[in-house]
Order: sequence, then C-alpha cells, then structure tokens
Amino acid sequence: MNILYGVPGEGLGHATRSKVVIGHLLARGHQVCVVSSSRAYKMLAAAFPGRVHEIRGFHLAYNGLAVSKLRTAALTLRTAPEDLRINFAKYRELLCDFEPEVVVSDFESFTYLFAKLHRLPVVSIDNMQIISRAKLNVAVPKAERGNYSLAKSIVRAKLPHSRHYFVTTFFDLPLQKERTTLVPPIIRPEILAAQPSQGQHVLVYQSATTQQNLVALLQQLPDQEFRLYGFNKQESHGNVQLCAFSEAGFIADLASARAIVTNGGFSLISEAVFLHKPICAIPIPAQFEQWLNAAEVEKMGYGRHFEAITADNMRAFLYGLANFEKALSGYQQEGNEVLFARLDEELKEIGSRHLPAEPAPQEASWGGE
Repeated sequence: MNILYGVPGEGLGHATRSKVVIGHLLARGHQVCVVSSSRAYKMLAAAFPGRVHEIRGFHLAYNGLAVSKLRTAALTLRTAPEDLRINFAKYRELLCDFEPEVVVSDFESFTYLFAKLHRLPVVSIDNMQIISRAKLNVAVPKAERGNYSLAKSIVRAKLPHSRHYFVTTFFDLPLQKERTTLVPPIIRPEILAAQPSQGQHVLVYQSATTQQNLVALLQQLPDQEFRLYGFNKQESHGNVQLCAFSEAGFIADLASARAIVTNGGFSLISEAVFLHKPICAIPIPAQFEQWLNAAEVEKMGYGRHFEAITADNMRAFLYGLANFEKALSGYQQEGNEVLFARLDEELKEIGSRHLPAEPAPQEASWGGE
C-alpha cells in the first residue's frame, strides 16, 4: 500500500515516535512517503534517505517559558499563505511518481488537507486527540480552564472526520467518540532495549534553559545526586552534574536513575513510565496537554505534579519514591505490539476496498494499571 505520512516539525517527540511507526510500515512491505519540516525533517531524512520531503510547518511562539497565544496566532496568519503555496507545490511534485492510497498523520495538518482534497482515508496516530475524544478523570482547576478550552478547540480542528484515531496514552480514560482506539505509548527501540536499574542519581531534564537558578536550587539538597540535562554543558557543581546532550548517555542515565524530574512532555514521561521510574512533573505554563500528563502522573500514583521546581517540592517528591515505585510496578506494556496490530488491521481493511459508509466503531482500551 502507498502511504503518505505527515509529521509536524515542532519538537522532536513526534518525529521520534513516527520513526518507529514508519519503520514498522516499511517492514510490512508498504511504500511510505514522508513529509515533515524543521528539525523533525532532518531527523527523519537521515533515518529514511530518499523517502522524506521537506514542507513548511506550524510553529509555536513563546513569551518566556509559556506559549504565547497572541504571538502564535500572529505568526500563523503572517506565514500561512506562503506556507500553503509551497506545501501544495510539493504535493503536486510528489504526485508525479507517488499515488497515496491512505494518509497517516501524527497531528500534521497539510497531509490531512491533501487527503481531503483527494478523498483519501486518514488514519490519525498521536497523543493529543485524547483531549477531545475521551472524558477526563481529573478536575481541571479554574486557572487551567481557559487553556483546556483552547486546547480542546485546537485538537477538534485538527484532523476532523478521520477514518480512525489511534490515541497513544499511558493512562486509561473512557472514550466519548467512535472510531477511536486507545493504545500504549510508542516506545523507541533504544528504550525497549534498555535494562532498567536503580542508581543513586535523579535525572533532571529541563528544556527551558532560562531557569538559571536551577543548579543553586538543587544544591539545597546536598544529600542527593542530580544529573541535569538541558543546558548542554559538561560541568560539575558539587552534587549537580551538568550533562552535555548525548542520546546514548541520556538513555543510560534514564535507565539507571532512581527518579526523574521533567516538564509535562509526553515522550519522556511515557518512557519513564515504561521503565518504572518515579516522575516529578512540572508542566510548561499554558500547555494544557502537559498539565494533563502531569495531573495523570499524580492521579495514578506514579509521581508528583507541581507548578514549579522548589527545594521543598523536591523533598516531598523524593520522600514518596517507595509508593511511586509500587504503583509503577503494576504498569505493563508489550512494546509497540498493540498499536502495530491494530494499525495493520485498519490498513488491511482500507486496502480491501470494501469500506462501509460509516466505519464500525472500534472503541478499545487497554489496561494501563
């Protein structure tokens, strides 16, 4: 089957997860053409030479550590016309020697628009759709309700009326919409191959490197060893070791950590859950998806959710490690086999050319606990 696969360029989490799925599709004998932008394009082009084409992507604008809704809207309005022109020119170029039969999208818009224009079925694979297609089991505080409403509107507008939605998640929620299947998170091969152990260090990943007081804050816990990623420096500050980024080094430190401290990003939290590592999650402000991931970490007993990193918050988190480890011990996931099996079934049905007018609901969940 000829598959057009869309990957957004904003952040590398989408590219890392899509790389796993694309590899599976190629191994199953499908012909896959990938479109992406920015850093994701570079990663995927290196992994799949000759199969990846660069398009213009959507980007978030920040004000400090938080997403700026006004700046993002202004950036989108300013760049959208030219981006659309370039992207559809790229699609016309692709059609010269590649005729897609289905579009698979990881929350990427332009492949979706291509599919609708050419009446192709769309299969969505991402974690964001849980915001609009499932019923939340955590109370949304007043301060987050505006972010929730905005996130829900954005997610609903992304890939509407797709043939099927595979929603990757480390927590189980009741579904509210048809043609939706919850599947475990996509785990990259390097994490699947990692051998978890319990060292003495706490892994700290901080992508917002403007937090210049972080080292001094962690030094307030001198009896703890911290390995800090995000500043891309190799320095020692007593009990705090700054680590220059190395994928192999990061995975080794993650697999051997006694706990992790991170934002609310889905990829690292999912990997930590898979490896049974307690999590202290501090979501980036104004990103509801990160808030939800952090809230679910705490609800499931996998760790703590705080608004900020403070010495007292760190002490509270570390005090509860034994309980978090106990809760995490009940989490089971058979690699990526659930998603692969369900995706293969969906593509087989599409390929049969005997599609029902209304696809039968495939509401399924999995045991996250």
